Formats: sequence, structure tokens, C-alpha cells
Amino acid sequence: MCLWVGIGCQRGVSKLAIQRAIESVFTEYNLDLATIAGLATIDRKANEPGLVEYCRESGWFLKIYSPERLNSVRVNHPSQLVSAVVGTASVAEAAALSAAQTDILLVSKQKFRLDAKSAWVTVAIAV
Repeated sequence: MCLWVGIGCQRGVSKLAIQRAIESVFTEYNLDLATIAGLATIDRKANEPGLVEYCRESGWFLKIYSPERLNSVRVNHPSQLVSAVVGTASVAEAAALSAAQTDILLVSKQKFRLDAKSAWVTVAIAV
């Protein structure tokens, strides 16, 4: 089984926050990190240092999608707030589904942050 992890995040999110978010979701859902094919996100996060560094260190692909492409994906949990900020109602779920080329979302979006002052990370997993 190859899993694609969709990532949404606030600007400036740390590599550690992304790592812990993914580990937390994989632990909660009893999934194996070794099954990750790669991560996927919106194009405006393509150069986010924490995300790029985490993918490079983990050896995972990072797939990038435009807001228009993400808007074409039907998701269970669209967000008007996210839409107002980045131009699409879903980043994590839509990116995971796009990368996996499926409509099977194994884990719907889960929000995570290290502490009250750190940036949010949203994780969704498609198979």
C-alpha cells in the first residue's frame, strides 16, 4: 500500500511540526510511515523551508498543485476560510487525493500544532 500525505500549513511552519503532525496521525490510525509515497500540497507552499527540508531528509516526493486543480477535487470537509486565504476550499485532502489519483481518503484532515504559539499543520491521507 502506498499512501500520499496531503499537507496544509501556515507560513513559517517548522520541519519538526510537520514531522510530528505526520507521526501523530500515523500513530493514531496505526499506519506505517514506510508506506508513504510522498507529500502533496498547494503551489504556494512549494518553497516552504520546513516542508521542503522534511521531504528532502525523508526522501519523499513533494507534489505541488495549483488552487484551480485542488478546487476540482471533491472533498468531504471544504473550508470557506481556507478558500479565502489560498483560493481553494481544501489543501490537505484535495492534494492527497490528487497525488494518489483516487477518490479514497483514508484519513480526513487532521489539524496539529506543537504548542499554542506554533504554526498549524493539516494532514490528510489518501490511498
